Amino acid sequence: MGKVIVVGLGPGSVGQMTGDAVAALKSADLICGYTVYIELAKPVAPDTPVLSTPMTKEIDRCRAALAEAAAGKTVAMVCSGDAGVYGMSGLVYELSGEFPGVEVEVVCGVTAALSGGAVLGAPLVHDFCAISLSDRLTPWEKIERRLACAAEADFCIAIYNPSSKLRPGYLAKACDILLASGKQPQTVCGVVRNIGREGEECWTGTLAELCEHEVDMFSTVFIGNEDTRMLGDKMVTPRGYQGKPEWEK
Repeated sequence: MGKVIVVGLGPGSVGQMTGDAVAALKSADLICGYTVYIELAKPVAPDTPVLSTPMTKEIDRCRAALAEAAAGKTVAMVCSGDAGVYGMSGLVYELSGEFPGVEVEVVCGVTAALSGGAVLGAPLVHDFCAISLSDRLTPWEKIERRLACAAEADFCIAIYNPSSKLRPGYLAKACDILLASGKQPQTVCGVVRNIGREGEECWTGTLAELCEHEVDMFSTVFIGNEDTRMLGDKMVTPRGYQGKPEWEK
């Protein structure tokens, strides 16, 4: 029996992959994943055979990886960011019972909330949550409730999958929900597109301006809390260190 190593590739560049991710790719007999992510893995393991499926064939992809591992191979199932944040690790574990004896290992990566946050400055230094606007697997009504609760609690928010060709107005809808649930129009926000890849770009502005800002599936959106501010050209959420006596820090 072989094993499946579920590998988070980080934002895209080899320099932002973890050492364990690079080692897993180099040790694999087969690299499995969505075609875009396989391309990200090729600079590390250019000669390793690959197995790819389209984006909507995640179950088929994971079963194929597990079947190859059952035949004795070490298979790297690759995901962008971190495999445990909107990635494939959970599905691989769910399906692994169909392939007794196959070992599953998860190798962490740098998720977009962290890599994009570093580009913007320090937007997530205090309590934050991550919410995906994709309703392909989660009902929109549940996403609405999560947005409203996050706004009411004044969390900083990292928004994944903010838009697509089939969901062009979802970010504007999300902004309306946040504004109606307690976030202020002047709340500092940021967007990073193509994190760690060619064409990386970022934008900062207010929540009111974000409603009109165009994004796509390669964008990650950051919404601050009431204390988030711009320090120069960087988005920063203070944690409160400067307001505490030294012994409490």
